[in-house]
Amino acid sequence: ADDSSAVGPLYEALLALQHRGQDAAGIITEDAGRFCLHKDNGMVRDVFGPAQLTNLRGSIGIGHVRYPTAGSSSCAEAQPFYVNSPYGITLAHNGNLVDLPTLKRDLEREFRHLNTGSDSEVLLNLLAIELFSNLSSPSHEGTRSVSPS
Repeated sequence: ADDSSAVGPLYEALLALQHRGQDAAGIITEDAGRFCLHKDNGMVRDVFGPAQLTNLRGSIGIGHVRYPTAGSSSCAEAQPFYVNSPYGITLAHNGNLVDLPTLKRDLEREFRHLNTGSDSEVLLNLLAIELFSNLSSPSHEGTRSVSPS
């Protein structure tokens, strides 16, 4: 990886933090507007080999090691998570949300689909809704335009 690549420092940081979570590991980077993601169950050294690290291009990113306190141990619940709307956001989170069933019902009313039982995915979708509502507010009208390609 070159000097501007995020993956080397992220990988090294996850190795240093491995004691904080040994169930799963994940890294997401951003390269020219696209997310590059790899995550799976296992220790950092087992999840990331040379091929996976090479594919994580970009100068910014987020890494996460997981010690499950909620949800299941499915590899689908490994983090970071991302959503495409309103503009593509990603999140890694440690902790537990209180009142999770109510928050999930709120998301269902917003027509949000959840892929896991993770409270972090719920948090990410709540953030996405708030960002979208702020984009849609009258104070932002006319500030964004889409040009035909």
